[in-house]
Amino acid sequence: MEIILATSNKGKVREIRALFDEESVRPFTEILGPLEIEENGETFAQNALIKARTVFEALGRDDVVVVSDDSGITVPALDNEPGIYSARYAGKEASDRENLEKLVTRLKEMGLHEAPAFYTAAIAVVSPKGEYVVHGWMHGKVVDAPRGEGGFGYDPMFVPEGFDKTLGELDAKVKKRLSHRAKALALARPIIEMLSR
Repeated sequence: MEIILATSNKGKVREIRALFDEESVRPFTEILGPLEIEENGETFAQNALIKARTVFEALGRDDVVVVSDDSGITVPALDNEPGIYSARYAGKEASDRENLEKLVTRLKEMGLHEAPAFYTAAIAVVSPKGEYVVHGWMHGKVVDAPRGEGGFGYDPMFVPEGFDKTLGELDAKVKKRLSHRAKALALARPIIEMLSR
């Protein structure tokens, strides 16, 4: 069984490949090319399943396991923004930098220098043998002054619980241990391995 990732996000591809044999993991774009997927779910789990199902159906093969991730950051003090809209917070074609800048601006508009926040990752697994979804979370706070060049997305403004550095400043090994995606993938891995047999 081949593991196909229902994402073209290079950061996510890199993180997921690091957990598996790189040879057996490919992003769907290497096979199908660009594919428009409308993420119209109301939760991370629904959007992850939409992506995985769409790619699985487009492949039309029964020898693959499709894995997708829908993840983002939630700031309760900002009415739970950006939540499921994290990747398109500043607009549909917004860059990571533009999304981060919008969140910084929203904090400043509310007069906040920092606020509690959490990352959520929903991992969906779709195969001929069934569909599964698992979740992982990472709690901490967001700050209005991004720091560090590591990671991607909102990492330079997120300080994990128990740390005083942002994910953009922390060593990649530390981030991997704390990561919401790593926690979700740890739960998904035995499911993927079972379905790959």
